[in-house]
Amino acid sequence: MIAITPVKKYKLVIFDWDGTIMDSVTKIVNCIRSSAELLSITPPGDDAIKNIIGLSLDKAINVLFPANTAQHEALITGYKHQYSVDITPTPVFDDVASVLSALKEQGIVLAVATGKGRGGLDRLLDQSQLRHFFSATRTSDEAQSKPSPDMLHQLLEELGLSAQDAVMIGDTQIDMTMAKAVGMDRIGVTMGVHGKQQLNELDPIATVDNYLQLQQVLLG
Repeated sequence: MIAITPVKKYKLVIFDWDGTIMDSVTKIVNCIRSSAELLSITPPGDDAIKNIIGLSLDKAINVLFPANTAQHEALITGYKHQYSVDITPTPVFDDVASVLSALKEQGIVLAVATGKGRGGLDRLLDQSQLRHFFSATRTSDEAQSKPSPDMLHQLLEELGLSAQDAVMIGDTQIDMTMAKAVGMDRIGVTMGVHGKQQLNELDPIATVDNYLQLQQVLLG
C-alpha cells in the first residue's frame, strides 16, 4: 500500500463523472467512432477521442471533426443514439459508493461538474444509485464547457462556499485546468483518460490510482 499524506479538510468535494466516477471512457470512444463511421467519416484515433472527454458534446465534435462542419449536427445526434444502444459496460469504479458515504459522514458536501448533458447525467445518477450523495450538479447544458471554470463558479455560488473550501477530482487535464483557473485545489485520478505524468503537469495536490487512495488523501 502506498503511503499517502492526508491534505487539509475540505468542505466541498467536486467530482467529474466520466473516467472519474464511472468507467465510461471505452463506451464514449466506441460511440464517437460509430457515429462517424455511420456517416462515412473516418474517425479520429482513440487517443484523440479520449482527449476530448470532459468537453461538452458540441465542443468535442468541433475539435474532433473540424473538416466536417456540415455534419456536426448529425454527428451529435448519432452519438446520442449510439450511447443509448451501445452495450459497452460502464460500471462505477471500485469503492466509489463507500468512499462517497465516508465523505458524507464527515459532513463534507459533494457535487458533480461534468461535460455530460443534463439528461445523460440524470439518467446515470439514477442508474448508479448515487444521486443521494450529491448536493448539487452542473452539466454542459447549464454552464460553459470545460475547461471554462463557469460550472465551478456556479456550484460555489449555489453552495455558498469559496474555491479555497473545495477540491476538484478529475481524470483529465481539462478538469485540472478548470480547477486551476479558479485557484481550487485538485486531485487527479488515473483510472480514466490521463496518467499521472499528464495530470501532474497541472499541479494537483495529489494523484491517486483508486478510490481507497483518494479516501486516504481526503480523510487520512
